[in-house]
Amino acid sequence: MLALSPMLVFMAVYLVGSILAGDFYKVPLTVAFLAASAYAVCITPKLRLKDRVAIFSRGAGDENLMLMVWIFIFAGAFAKAADAMGAIDATVNLTLRLLPDSMLLPGLFIAACFISLSIGTSVGTVVALTPVAVGIAEQTGMSVPLMVAIVVGGSFFGDNLSFISDTTIVATQTQGVRMSDKFKANIYLAAPAALIALVVYVIVGQGVTVPSDVAWPEWYKVLPYLAVLVLAIAGLNVLVVLLIGILLAGGIGMASGSFDLMGWMGAMGEGIMGMSELIIVTLLAGGMLALIRHNGGIDWLIRVLTRRISGKRGAKLTIALLVVLADLCTANNTIALITVGPVARDIADRYGVDRRVSASLLDTFSCFAQGLIPYGAQLLMAAGLAAITPFDIIRYLYYPLLLGVIAALGIVFNFQPRTLRGVKGEKR
Repeated sequence: MLALSPMLVFMAVYLVGSILAGDFYKVPLTVAFLAASAYAVCITPKLRLKDRVAIFSRGAGDENLMLMVWIFIFAGAFAKAADAMGAIDATVNLTLRLLPDSMLLPGLFIAACFISLSIGTSVGTVVALTPVAVGIAEQTGMSVPLMVAIVVGGSFFGDNLSFISDTTIVATQTQGVRMSDKFKANIYLAAPAALIALVVYVIVGQGVTVPSDVAWPEWYKVLPYLAVLVLAIAGLNVLVVLLIGILLAGGIGMASGSFDLMGWMGAMGEGIMGMSELIIVTLLAGGMLALIRHNGGIDWLIRVLTRRISGKRGAKLTIALLVVLADLCTANNTIALITVGPVARDIADRYGVDRRVSASLLDTFSCFAQGLIPYGAQLLMAAGLAAITPFDIIRYLYYPLLLGVIAALGIVFNFQPRTLRGVKGEKR
């Protein structure tokens, strides 16, 4: 239990400090993670300081975390280069001209759901749509955190259901079931949550008024964003997609006179520096969580939660709690699924839970948990691009919360999807 206490230190420093100051902007996330990381190093027993720091450094340099860092760097460069050449304004104006006032919010949510379902990555969706969401908010007077939360929520929809999502692949492989079977179990949870969220956005969107003087944009300035979306949907690596976007924004910007070569380089540099806080938080969180794992925090959680299981309902609830807590401790839903997937499979087999259902629970609750943590990649990326805090976004993040509530009700009432009743899933 002591191994998990750095998480409590982080929450105490950030939340208590912010509450006492009366302002969530007063305590930087970097300072809160620095305090928690230093504490994690101090409580690690039976090792020299040099060895403790080595464990911390290996965690910070984990290949999954470093991939996030590279995405942050490329995304920052692309966002600022595209902004400097007018791509964001052009895309926003085109959206405002094409969509009716009342459909801006639900239209943005549907776009995020479709894109994330197509490309299988929530981070890629956030990178592509967050600047557009911010631009729409500024033009219409809507809340920036609300508009960004709509994008983040829709990005989790596809991350949960897409056949090419990392979480789908890991959830199905650890449980030994087909992706199509997991999808059939998942859609009964994700579809109601998405429909309820859509209704909320339709209602909230009734008050949106688009300025009457919005001009038709210069169409060629939309190309960088259009290219990023099309290439991402085509399945190209996100880093390659962002690099092409950067080059396209630079080429169009210099050809149209929006900036010269030095102006393009300056915009990219500004965008990269704007991601510095996200990168530091990612490294500190990775190191701290590596020490938590080394000290047995996650193993302790698994032992405690699996000690007193009784029946299918208890087994399902345990699987859900395992993946939520693992996600809180790793800040990465793919790593969380890799960590608890084999344990969840054993629990499912022992207590007669259909493995297709256990795979669905793993993926669903990992997405739910990822929407709760301010240090997850999606919220950090969105907050950095929108120049707000992750906590600003969380309070408007309806879809992950609805997904978690509906999945929890499914466990309580022992819901079994009709498509799975009486059919034994093919395992592999």
